[in-house]
Amino acid sequence: MSYKLGTRSLQSLSGVHPDMVAVVKRAIEITGVDFTVIEGLRTVERQRKLLNDGKSTTMNSRHITGHAVDMVPWPVDWNDLERFEVMSEAMKTAAEELEIPIVWGGDW
Repeated sequence: MSYKLGTRSLQSLSGVHPDMVAVVKRAIEITGVDFTVIEGLRTVERQRKLLNDGKSTTMNSRHITGHAVDMVPWPVDWNDLERFEVMSEAMKTAAEELEIPIVWGGDW
């Protein structure tokens, strides 16, 4: 089955570095699970709020520079870690194909 990025994902990619956008767009073509991009570029103010709310641990987020995206398999089931793994493998494969280095946050 093939998937495509929806309106929400495309909007979330607005302002994201073109290399990261290319990786996400390639990943959706090769993934074994559908996924959505829930956040891309963040303002310093948004990052500060996430930090203050305990949802982030740094003000040195690559989201601020447009070099990071948050994604989840669709439909969202936070407990289905297997689908997250399939999505991460699609991103890593896409990055390798495009020769664009990425660091997958779930590997930290």
